Amino acid sequence: MEKKPEWLKVSYNKAAVDEVSGIMARLKLNTVCKEANCPNLGECYKNRTATFMIMGNICTRHCCFCNVTSGVVKPVDPNEPLHLAEAVKELDLKHVVITSVTRDDLQDGGARHFANTIRAVRKLNPEVSIEVLIPDLKGVNDHLDIIIEANPDVINHNVETVQALYPQVRPEANYEQSMHVLDYVKTQAPHIKTKTGIMVGLGETDEQVYQVMDDSLKVGCDIFTIGQYLQPSSKHIEVKEYVIPEKFAVYKKIGEVKGFHYIASSPLVRSSYRAVEALGNNSHRSDALENEANGGKQL
Repeated sequence: MEKKPEWLKVSYNKAAVDEVSGIMARLKLNTVCKEANCPNLGECYKNRTATFMIMGNICTRHCCFCNVTSGVVKPVDPNEPLHLAEAVKELDLKHVVITSVTRDDLQDGGARHFANTIRAVRKLNPEVSIEVLIPDLKGVNDHLDIIIEANPDVINHNVETVQALYPQVRPEANYEQSMHVLDYVKTQAPHIKTKTGIMVGLGETDEQVYQVMDDSLKVGCDIFTIGQYLQPSSKHIEVKEYVIPEKFAVYKKIGEVKGFHYIASSPLVRSSYRAVEALGNNSHRSDALENEANGGKQL
């Protein structure tokens, strides 16, 4: 594979990373920022924001693109919702993103723990908007209902890649099932914003990307994100292409024309990157921020 281009190179603010990491360690919390080796970790930590990852840092699935550890899981910590709510307060967040590892070992896939966490954050931080990035919960409607009833502002479930690449990229998941998750949430709770996203650079075609957009819009998805896949290690699926920033700009323009409420598309965009911008849909500021990401600005 070709050398990583300049627009994907970032540097970290070590002091900011250490500070937020210290808060997480003290409250026994995990962040997907660290576990997934996100390229925006330094920037987000500098701004005292993070995407919290609940139910541990070990996943029951083995996705070929993901840097989160898979293996034997530990029992869910019943105190985690309160600790997370305390961290939100200490970091003085206005918008919080909560995700999780996939816990197929749990009867409800962790839905009740998600709901408990949403309610704990709201109780301690009533002005905070809440986004959850959920696994597919095996497409079980009753489990999705548990999260819907907790009433977060945004429910995100990532499709991750185009349908044709699922056997290589997400062999333990199902494209139609992921679309069902988005469809069911929007049908049951039209007031909750729904969100999904994909990675590019895995060998997909433009037509396949646009098909995911169309499929997402058919199930009422409001927010769509597109970012460059980066190979975490030699054990993960290889990058087939480093997509140029200009192509991301085309994806963004076409997504807007197709009708998404908000679309973020640039090499460094990740599902939770500056998520509050999508919720507020402040288009002028969002465009400026995405231009910054497109340029791979050093932090």
